[in-house]
Amino acid sequence: MRRRQLLDALFERDGQTLNALAGRMEMTRFGVMKHLGVLEQAGLVVTRRAGREKLHYLNLVPIRDLHDRWISKYVAPWVGALTALRDELEQPMTANPHHVFQIYVRCSPEQLCEGITSPDFTRRYFYGTAVQSTWEPGAAVAYLNPDGSTAVEGEVVSAEPPFRLTQTWRVMYDPAAAEESPSRVTWEIEQMGETCRLTMTHDQFPDGSVVFEGVGEGWPMLLSSLKSLIETDEPLNVGA
Repeated sequence: MRRRQLLDALFERDGQTLNALAGRMEMTRFGVMKHLGVLEQAGLVVTRRAGREKLHYLNLVPIRDLHDRWISKYVAPWVGALTALRDELEQPMTANPHHVFQIYVRCSPEQLCEGITSPDFTRRYFYGTAVQSTWEPGAAVAYLNPDGSTAVEGEVVSAEPPFRLTQTWRVMYDPAAAEESPSRVTWEIEQMGETCRLTMTHDQFPDGSVVFEGVGEGWPMLLSSLKSLIETDEPLNVGA
């Protein structure tokens, strides 16, 4: 029950400190910290440092995997409609909104970096788009549809292959989204034995962003598909 309440609290407002979460719960600060530790070990919560503060984020990737394996087989249309209605009515836009997602992939850092930066990989899991860039700082980045049109464009902010890559992100496939100023995507790869931990942070959204909600639904599916592609040579069927 307590852990579910913490997940609900992060769903309502992502990126909260331990003190903020403890203030919402009828528990001691130490008790909340222990429950957050369990959720973090399970991969359901991801933490990021922001100065002296430690922020907690809901990691939707394993939740999405559970949804795709079980719920979508039976009641996906109903669940999707109700979730969309709830989000429309209840989800607030927080100041400086972030998305933080984390997956573990059995591969080398070089393989995972290639999965992110190679058009041969992205066209298999990223809705058929082929990423184009030299991946040098300042270089342009474009995700091209099969017809040659641009789905997403941006610029390389910094690159430390194969462990870290930061790029700007401007959605071009939606006219309303294309009017927004670019947001930012950071890929961080950490080697952990035979496994790599990939943390993907999407931030710097403008006020009232329409991209924020859209990518919040899209990234968990794409990251799960990337993991499947690298580990099994088969991407997930995430639709168009």
